[in-house]
Amino acid sequence: MAEVRIEPWHEGDLELLRRLNTHEVRAHTGGPETDEQVIARHERYVRGPGPRNGHMFTIVLPDGVKVGSVGYWAREWRGEPVYEMGWAILPAYQGRGLATAAVRAVIAEAAARGDRRWAHAYPSVDNPPSNAVCRKAGFTLLGETEFEYPPGRLMRSNDWRIDLNVWRSTTMSKPD
Repeated sequence: MAEVRIEPWHEGDLELLRRLNTHEVRAHTGGPETDEQVIARHERYVRGPGPRNGHMFTIVLPDGVKVGSVGYWAREWRGEPVYEMGWAILPAYQGRGLATAAVRAVIAEAAARGDRRWAHAYPSVDNPPSNAVCRKAGFTLLGETEFEYPPGRLMRSNDWRIDLNVWRSTTMSKPD
């Protein structure tokens, strides 16, 4: 498994978000945003948890290089409070297992909160790498769904779900 750590998003991470705002990275999530949209997103990430803000983190290699973002945020899905998860990796670092390692780290963060049973991810059905991340991180595929992202645009997504209660009980029962 690739070695990464996640660090809370902070003011100095705007340039990373701009580097992630490329067609290659955002091809399955509506394409690149305007710089104004990127700045607004960055400001939400910096504000941290709250309405429309999530728990966002940078993905950091052992040598300190920041290579992506990962996070989770509260939402309602089919009448139930859940977390949604998302991630992005700079192109030069894709295919190395970094996203899977970061998603596992953020699952642990979400599970530790103890306030929701389920976390979901909704990668496009046309995005094999992100679907593989879900599978490798331990999510269960529930099937295809229409998902609104970006706001105002429906996309065909896979609905992947992970049981945070099982994750909590598994990680809490491991010896130190």
